[in-house]
Amino acid sequence: METKKATIKREELHTYLVLEVGDTPIQITLTDDNPNNVKSVFNLILKGLKKGLFEFKLEDENSDLFNNICVEYLNQLNTEMKSIHEELVEYELTENE
Repeated sequence: METKKATIKREELHTYLVLEVGDTPIQITLTDDNPNNVKSVFNLILKGLKKGLFEFKLEDENSDLFNNICVEYLNQLNTEMKSIHEELVEYELTENE
């Protein structure tokens, strides 16, 4: 299983969870409620899962609330991704390389 990098991008007005999926990193805004952003991120993750199972590992030095949130978020996301990938394999929806 491949491990992909996740980081936290802290800016003055917003904070993001940045996931390395494909060529372009994708961001989930942690300081704003935007379901469309989360939906588009999950669509990109689903496309990646069709190519093979992977998980995210957080690379962050800070020990703050955002770090705690992201650790828990990624634990749940990795569990869900494993389950979804198993279903993709079961229904033969993966891409054979």
